[in-house]
Parts: sequence; structure tokens; C-alpha cells
Amino acid sequence: MLLSPHFSLTEMTKSAAALRLGIDNSPTPFVVENLRRLAVKVLEPVRARFGVPFSPSSGYRGPALNRAIGGVARSQHLTGEAVDFEVPGVPNLEVARWVRDNLGFDQLLLEYWSPVDAGAGWVHCSLTPGGNRKEVLTVGGGVTRKGLPA
Repeated sequence: MLLSPHFSLTEMTKSAAALRLGIDNSPTPFVVENLRRLAVKVLEPVRARFGVPFSPSSGYRGPALNRAIGGVARSQHLTGEAVDFEVPGVPNLEVARWVRDNLGFDQLLLEYWSPVDAGAGWVHCSLTPGGNRKEVLTVGGGVTRKGLPA
């Protein structure tokens, strides 16, 4: 099932950990609608801007999977409102800055980025049906900082 022209439900729910551990990671219809919103309002604009096909590294994580991988108990991945991704060949900081400056979102995290390795880490973006905070954080090395690196 396609959620948008370039992103499928399968890729937004895939998990090597779930397969390895035999965990069912099937979303509810409510979660599917949240994933569709992410695909249409975040992933598609990013793909259009950078012109590079990519697949999210993490979208929906059901409760059993989230516990198994040590995810945060209130993670927006649990409701299908968050996605982690990288755009091949584009520095994660550049992607995060573009999202910050051009899209609506609840939370934007630049996770485990490194100034000496532009490809390190990933971008985490969440989107709710309404009341989005536009919170921007850089996370890594046990430290969380407001904003993105200069």
C-alpha cells in the first residue's frame, strides 16, 4: 500500500529487529493515517527538494518492538507520528536545516551527527495532526542541545 507517491506502508513499518525477534509490527488504521501524513508532508517534500530517492530507516514501532529495542516510552514512533531518515549523498545537517526552514513539524532532531563526518547520524522528524511545537534539537554523546549546529 502506498502512503504517498514514493513511500509505502511496508517501508514505514519495516524493522530488522522485529523480524529477528518475531515481533508483529503491524499498525492500526489510526497509525496508518499518521504515517500517511508524515509521508505526504515531510518525506515527499524532502525527496522533491533533494531529488534523491531514499527509504526511512525507522517509522512506526509498535509497543513490543519499542520495548525490545530500548525506545523511549513516549516515543512518537509508537503512534506513527515520527520517522528517521537520511538522504544519500546529502549531509544530514543540510537536510535538517531545510526541514527546519521549510516544513511544518512537531519535533526535528539531528541525531548523532558529527562535524567531521557529514553522513553520521540521521534526521528524526515528527508531525502531529495539530499543535506542532516546531522544536529543534541536536542529540548525541549523551547531550541534547536546542537548535542545530551553526
